[in-house]
Amino acid sequence: MRTTADQLRADARSNRDQILRAALEVFCERGSNVPMKDIADRAGVGVGTLYRRFPDRDALLTATAEAHMANIVELVTTARREEPTAWSALCRVLRECAEMQLGAQAAAIEPAAHQLVKDDPAVTETRNVLFDQLRQLIDHAHADGDLRPDIGLPDIEVLMMLQIPAHTASRPDTIERVIGIILDGIRAQGDSRD
Repeated sequence: MRTTADQLRADARSNRDQILRAALEVFCERGSNVPMKDIADRAGVGVGTLYRRFPDRDALLTATAEAHMANIVELVTTARREEPTAWSALCRVLRECAEMQLGAQAAAIEPAAHQLVKDDPAVTETRNVLFDQLRQLIDHAHADGDLRPDIGLPDIEVLMMLQIPAHTASRPDTIERVIGIILDGIRAQGDSRD
């Protein structure tokens, strides 16, 4: 049986996670200058709870960026673990990034948080882990002969941030078609798997 202290820690983690999810949603919808109360309301917590976890907007922006990047690391790690080949993992990553509108999410956080995120050690560490995971995935896809040899990390980063207009992004067939075109463009010649 968990103790009261354990329950409090679990509640605190849950509140923190709720706040970070709400912050990302609200930043995407309305920009990063939204009132902190609106984020607390979306998270279902009081403003005091928000400020206990994040003493100011900069702290919240930085934590949101770090959590956002950690989610992308998890996406890439899971794809690498679950897919049978590096190519199929890369295809999955690009599809999931398009479906979750990763580019729009990053754009909502990045302008306001650029310097904060750039200078934060936790964000830098998470970014380095992400880049390492992607490099390994790209290297394996190259070694398998599935990915064009001239496609590298900068190309994949741009493709992960692809923004599909909101009025068409809700249609799965549109995302699948666009990703299919992209995959055809980065696939090694003669390879028709995805």
